Amino acid sequence: MQDLSALSQLRLVAIPRLVAHGRWRVEAMRAISEPMLLWFTKGQGRITIAGSTRGYTANNAVFIPPGVMHGFEVGPQVFGTAVFFGKNCDVTLPTTPHHLRIRETFVQQELNITLDAISREMNSNTPAHDRATQHYLGLLGVWLERQVHKGADEVKRPDAAHRLVARYSNLLERNFRSGMGVADFAGALGVTPTHLTRCCKQACGKPASALLQDRLIFEARTLLVETKIPVGKIAGALGFASPAYFTRAFQHRTGKSPSAFRKEA
Repeated sequence: MQDLSALSQLRLVAIPRLVAHGRWRVEAMRAISEPMLLWFTKGQGRITIAGSTRGYTANNAVFIPPGVMHGFEVGPQVFGTAVFFGKNCDVTLPTTPHHLRIRETFVQQELNITLDAISREMNSNTPAHDRATQHYLGLLGVWLERQVHKGADEVKRPDAAHRLVARYSNLLERNFRSGMGVADFAGALGVTPTHLTRCCKQACGKPASALLQDRLIFEARTLLVETKIPVGKIAGALGFASPAYFTRAFQHRTGKSPSAFRKEA
């Protein structure tokens, strides 16, 4: 059973709110340190998980474990709920990503009812609301486990290209601050940079260099917005050869210098 400190990390956020302070917060490839469930109830777009891109539509549930790189589009017509389980969540959850297309109406309703119940109990002051939240969260874990089992026959085994890109995204998430370039990552994976880029384009429509720059610039934006670390130190922390090179790369990607981006944010 979860303790209250773990339960306090649980958040349910409307998906449109995730982009309230910039679409870059969800579109850039990055990983988070807690499990997340995305439940799309309206709209459509594309989502990239571990280097593989596919479309999502209404009534799609996407589970992403901690440490898995991902990014997704959120257009003006997209609605739904993001469940952030918290770093210390002890609910039984999958250990690999899953993209579930929920076709049965009663299964869709079951999830909606469970999410509504979690939100209601989290925001309640009635006796035992914390225990009720814990139990509903457990039911969410059960719902997810059952849908993963039900959809197992529809899951296609990834081909060699997708497996390589998944390995690259995992290695990239662990080492993006190191100053390694695409050639370094390719060497660590035992392939040529050309082959790695070809596979990345096949899996997600982007070259390997774009995934690397996506991750670096996302981290830079986050540090600029959420900390007061000087720009030069951010450049060094992210493995850039010099603050000037960092500024050029950031401006090329965002259209603004790091200082201007921080000021406007």
